[in-house]
Amino acid sequence: MAMSQPPQFPSESSAYPEASQATTVLVLGIIAIVACQLLGPIAWVMGNNELAAIDAGRRAPENRGTANAGRILGIISTVLLGLVVILIVLLVAGAFTFSAFDSFN
Repeated sequence: MAMSQPPQFPSESSAYPEASQATTVLVLGIIAIVACQLLGPIAWVMGNNELAAIDAGRRAPENRGTANAGRILGIISTVLLGLVVILIVLLVAGAFTFSAFDSFN
C-alpha cells in the first residue's frame, strides 16, 4: 500500500514574486520615532515603495497594515526632524542677532 502525501500548500514566496519589507519599514519607523529621526525619511520612502509593490501584486497584501504603520511613523518622525532643524536654525540666528546687538553697547 502506498502512503499518501500530505497536501502541499503554496508558500507566500511562491504566491508573490518579491519578499515583503513591511517588517523592516515598521522597525525603521519605530527606531526613527524613539531614537534616530534621521531614519524617518527612509521609513517613509520604503513604506511608499512597499505599498506600491502590494498594489502592483508583487508582494503579499496581508502586510499592508504593517507597511502603512511604518510609513506613518516615518512621516511623523520626518516632521519632528524638520521642526528640530527649524528650531536649531532659529536658535543659531537668534544667538548671532543678540551677539551683534551686544557689540554696540
